[in-house]
Amino acid sequence: MKLTAFLRYFFGLLYPNLCAVCGNALSGREYICCLSCLYHLPRTNYWKEPGNPIEQIFWGLVPVEHVCALFFFSKGSRYRKLLHKLKYKGMPEIGVELGRQLGLELKNAPLYQCIDTIIPVPLHPKRQRRRGYNQSERIAAGIAQITGWKVNTSSLVRTRFTGTQTRKSRQERWENVSGAFALQDAAAITNRHVLLVDDVLTTGATMEACILQLKKAAGCKVSVATLACTKKTAAPVFGSPLTPAPADSDRHP
Repeated sequence: MKLTAFLRYFFGLLYPNLCAVCGNALSGREYICCLSCLYHLPRTNYWKEPGNPIEQIFWGLVPVEHVCALFFFSKGSRYRKLLHKLKYKGMPEIGVELGRQLGLELKNAPLYQCIDTIIPVPLHPKRQRRRGYNQSERIAAGIAQITGWKVNTSSLVRTRFTGTQTRKSRQERWENVSGAFALQDAAAITNRHVLLVDDVLTTGATMEACILQLKKAAGCKVSVATLACTKKTAAPVFGSPLTPAPADSDRHP
């Protein structure tokens, strides 16, 4: 047995790699999640469905090309552990691996064949220093590994520190992120199709705020991809602080 293989085996006995979902020991070829949990990941298949329920969240609010999420989650879902560990438990590798899984779906999805660049939702520098990384950047890195699309972290910046969106209503979320983002280096995304990436899509308020900034670049198209979304999606509420209530003719399916 080679030394490296022996050391891997030895340390595996002392510190076994466990599935981040079910907690069972991982085999030598498994990473982050066991094959069973990965197989049973509740995929949405929204990357195949134009006009899907989470895309409709943005209709009448901001122009968006396509919207998808890799999987569904709910309060009691065992897969919610993945998102919690990614965001709060210092496990950025979960973002990369799940980003790779999302990338595998997007790479072969006809709706996403014209993507030019990936832009992760930025964190405020203060929060990123506290967390040690931006989970959206880790997801974007995983997507890029599979698709070959370049990651752009310079065109969209977070200019205002905001509180957590957890437990806020849709209206409160909009108010929380209004004016929190800014476009810089617009030339890098002029006439480009951007894939905006984040961990979870709930009301869409954060994405809406980001899209409003990205659309300031001439000819920029924006699609959205996240790791997860809730099964129940609410209809858009017009007249948020970010966008005025549109006429029926202004809806953007």
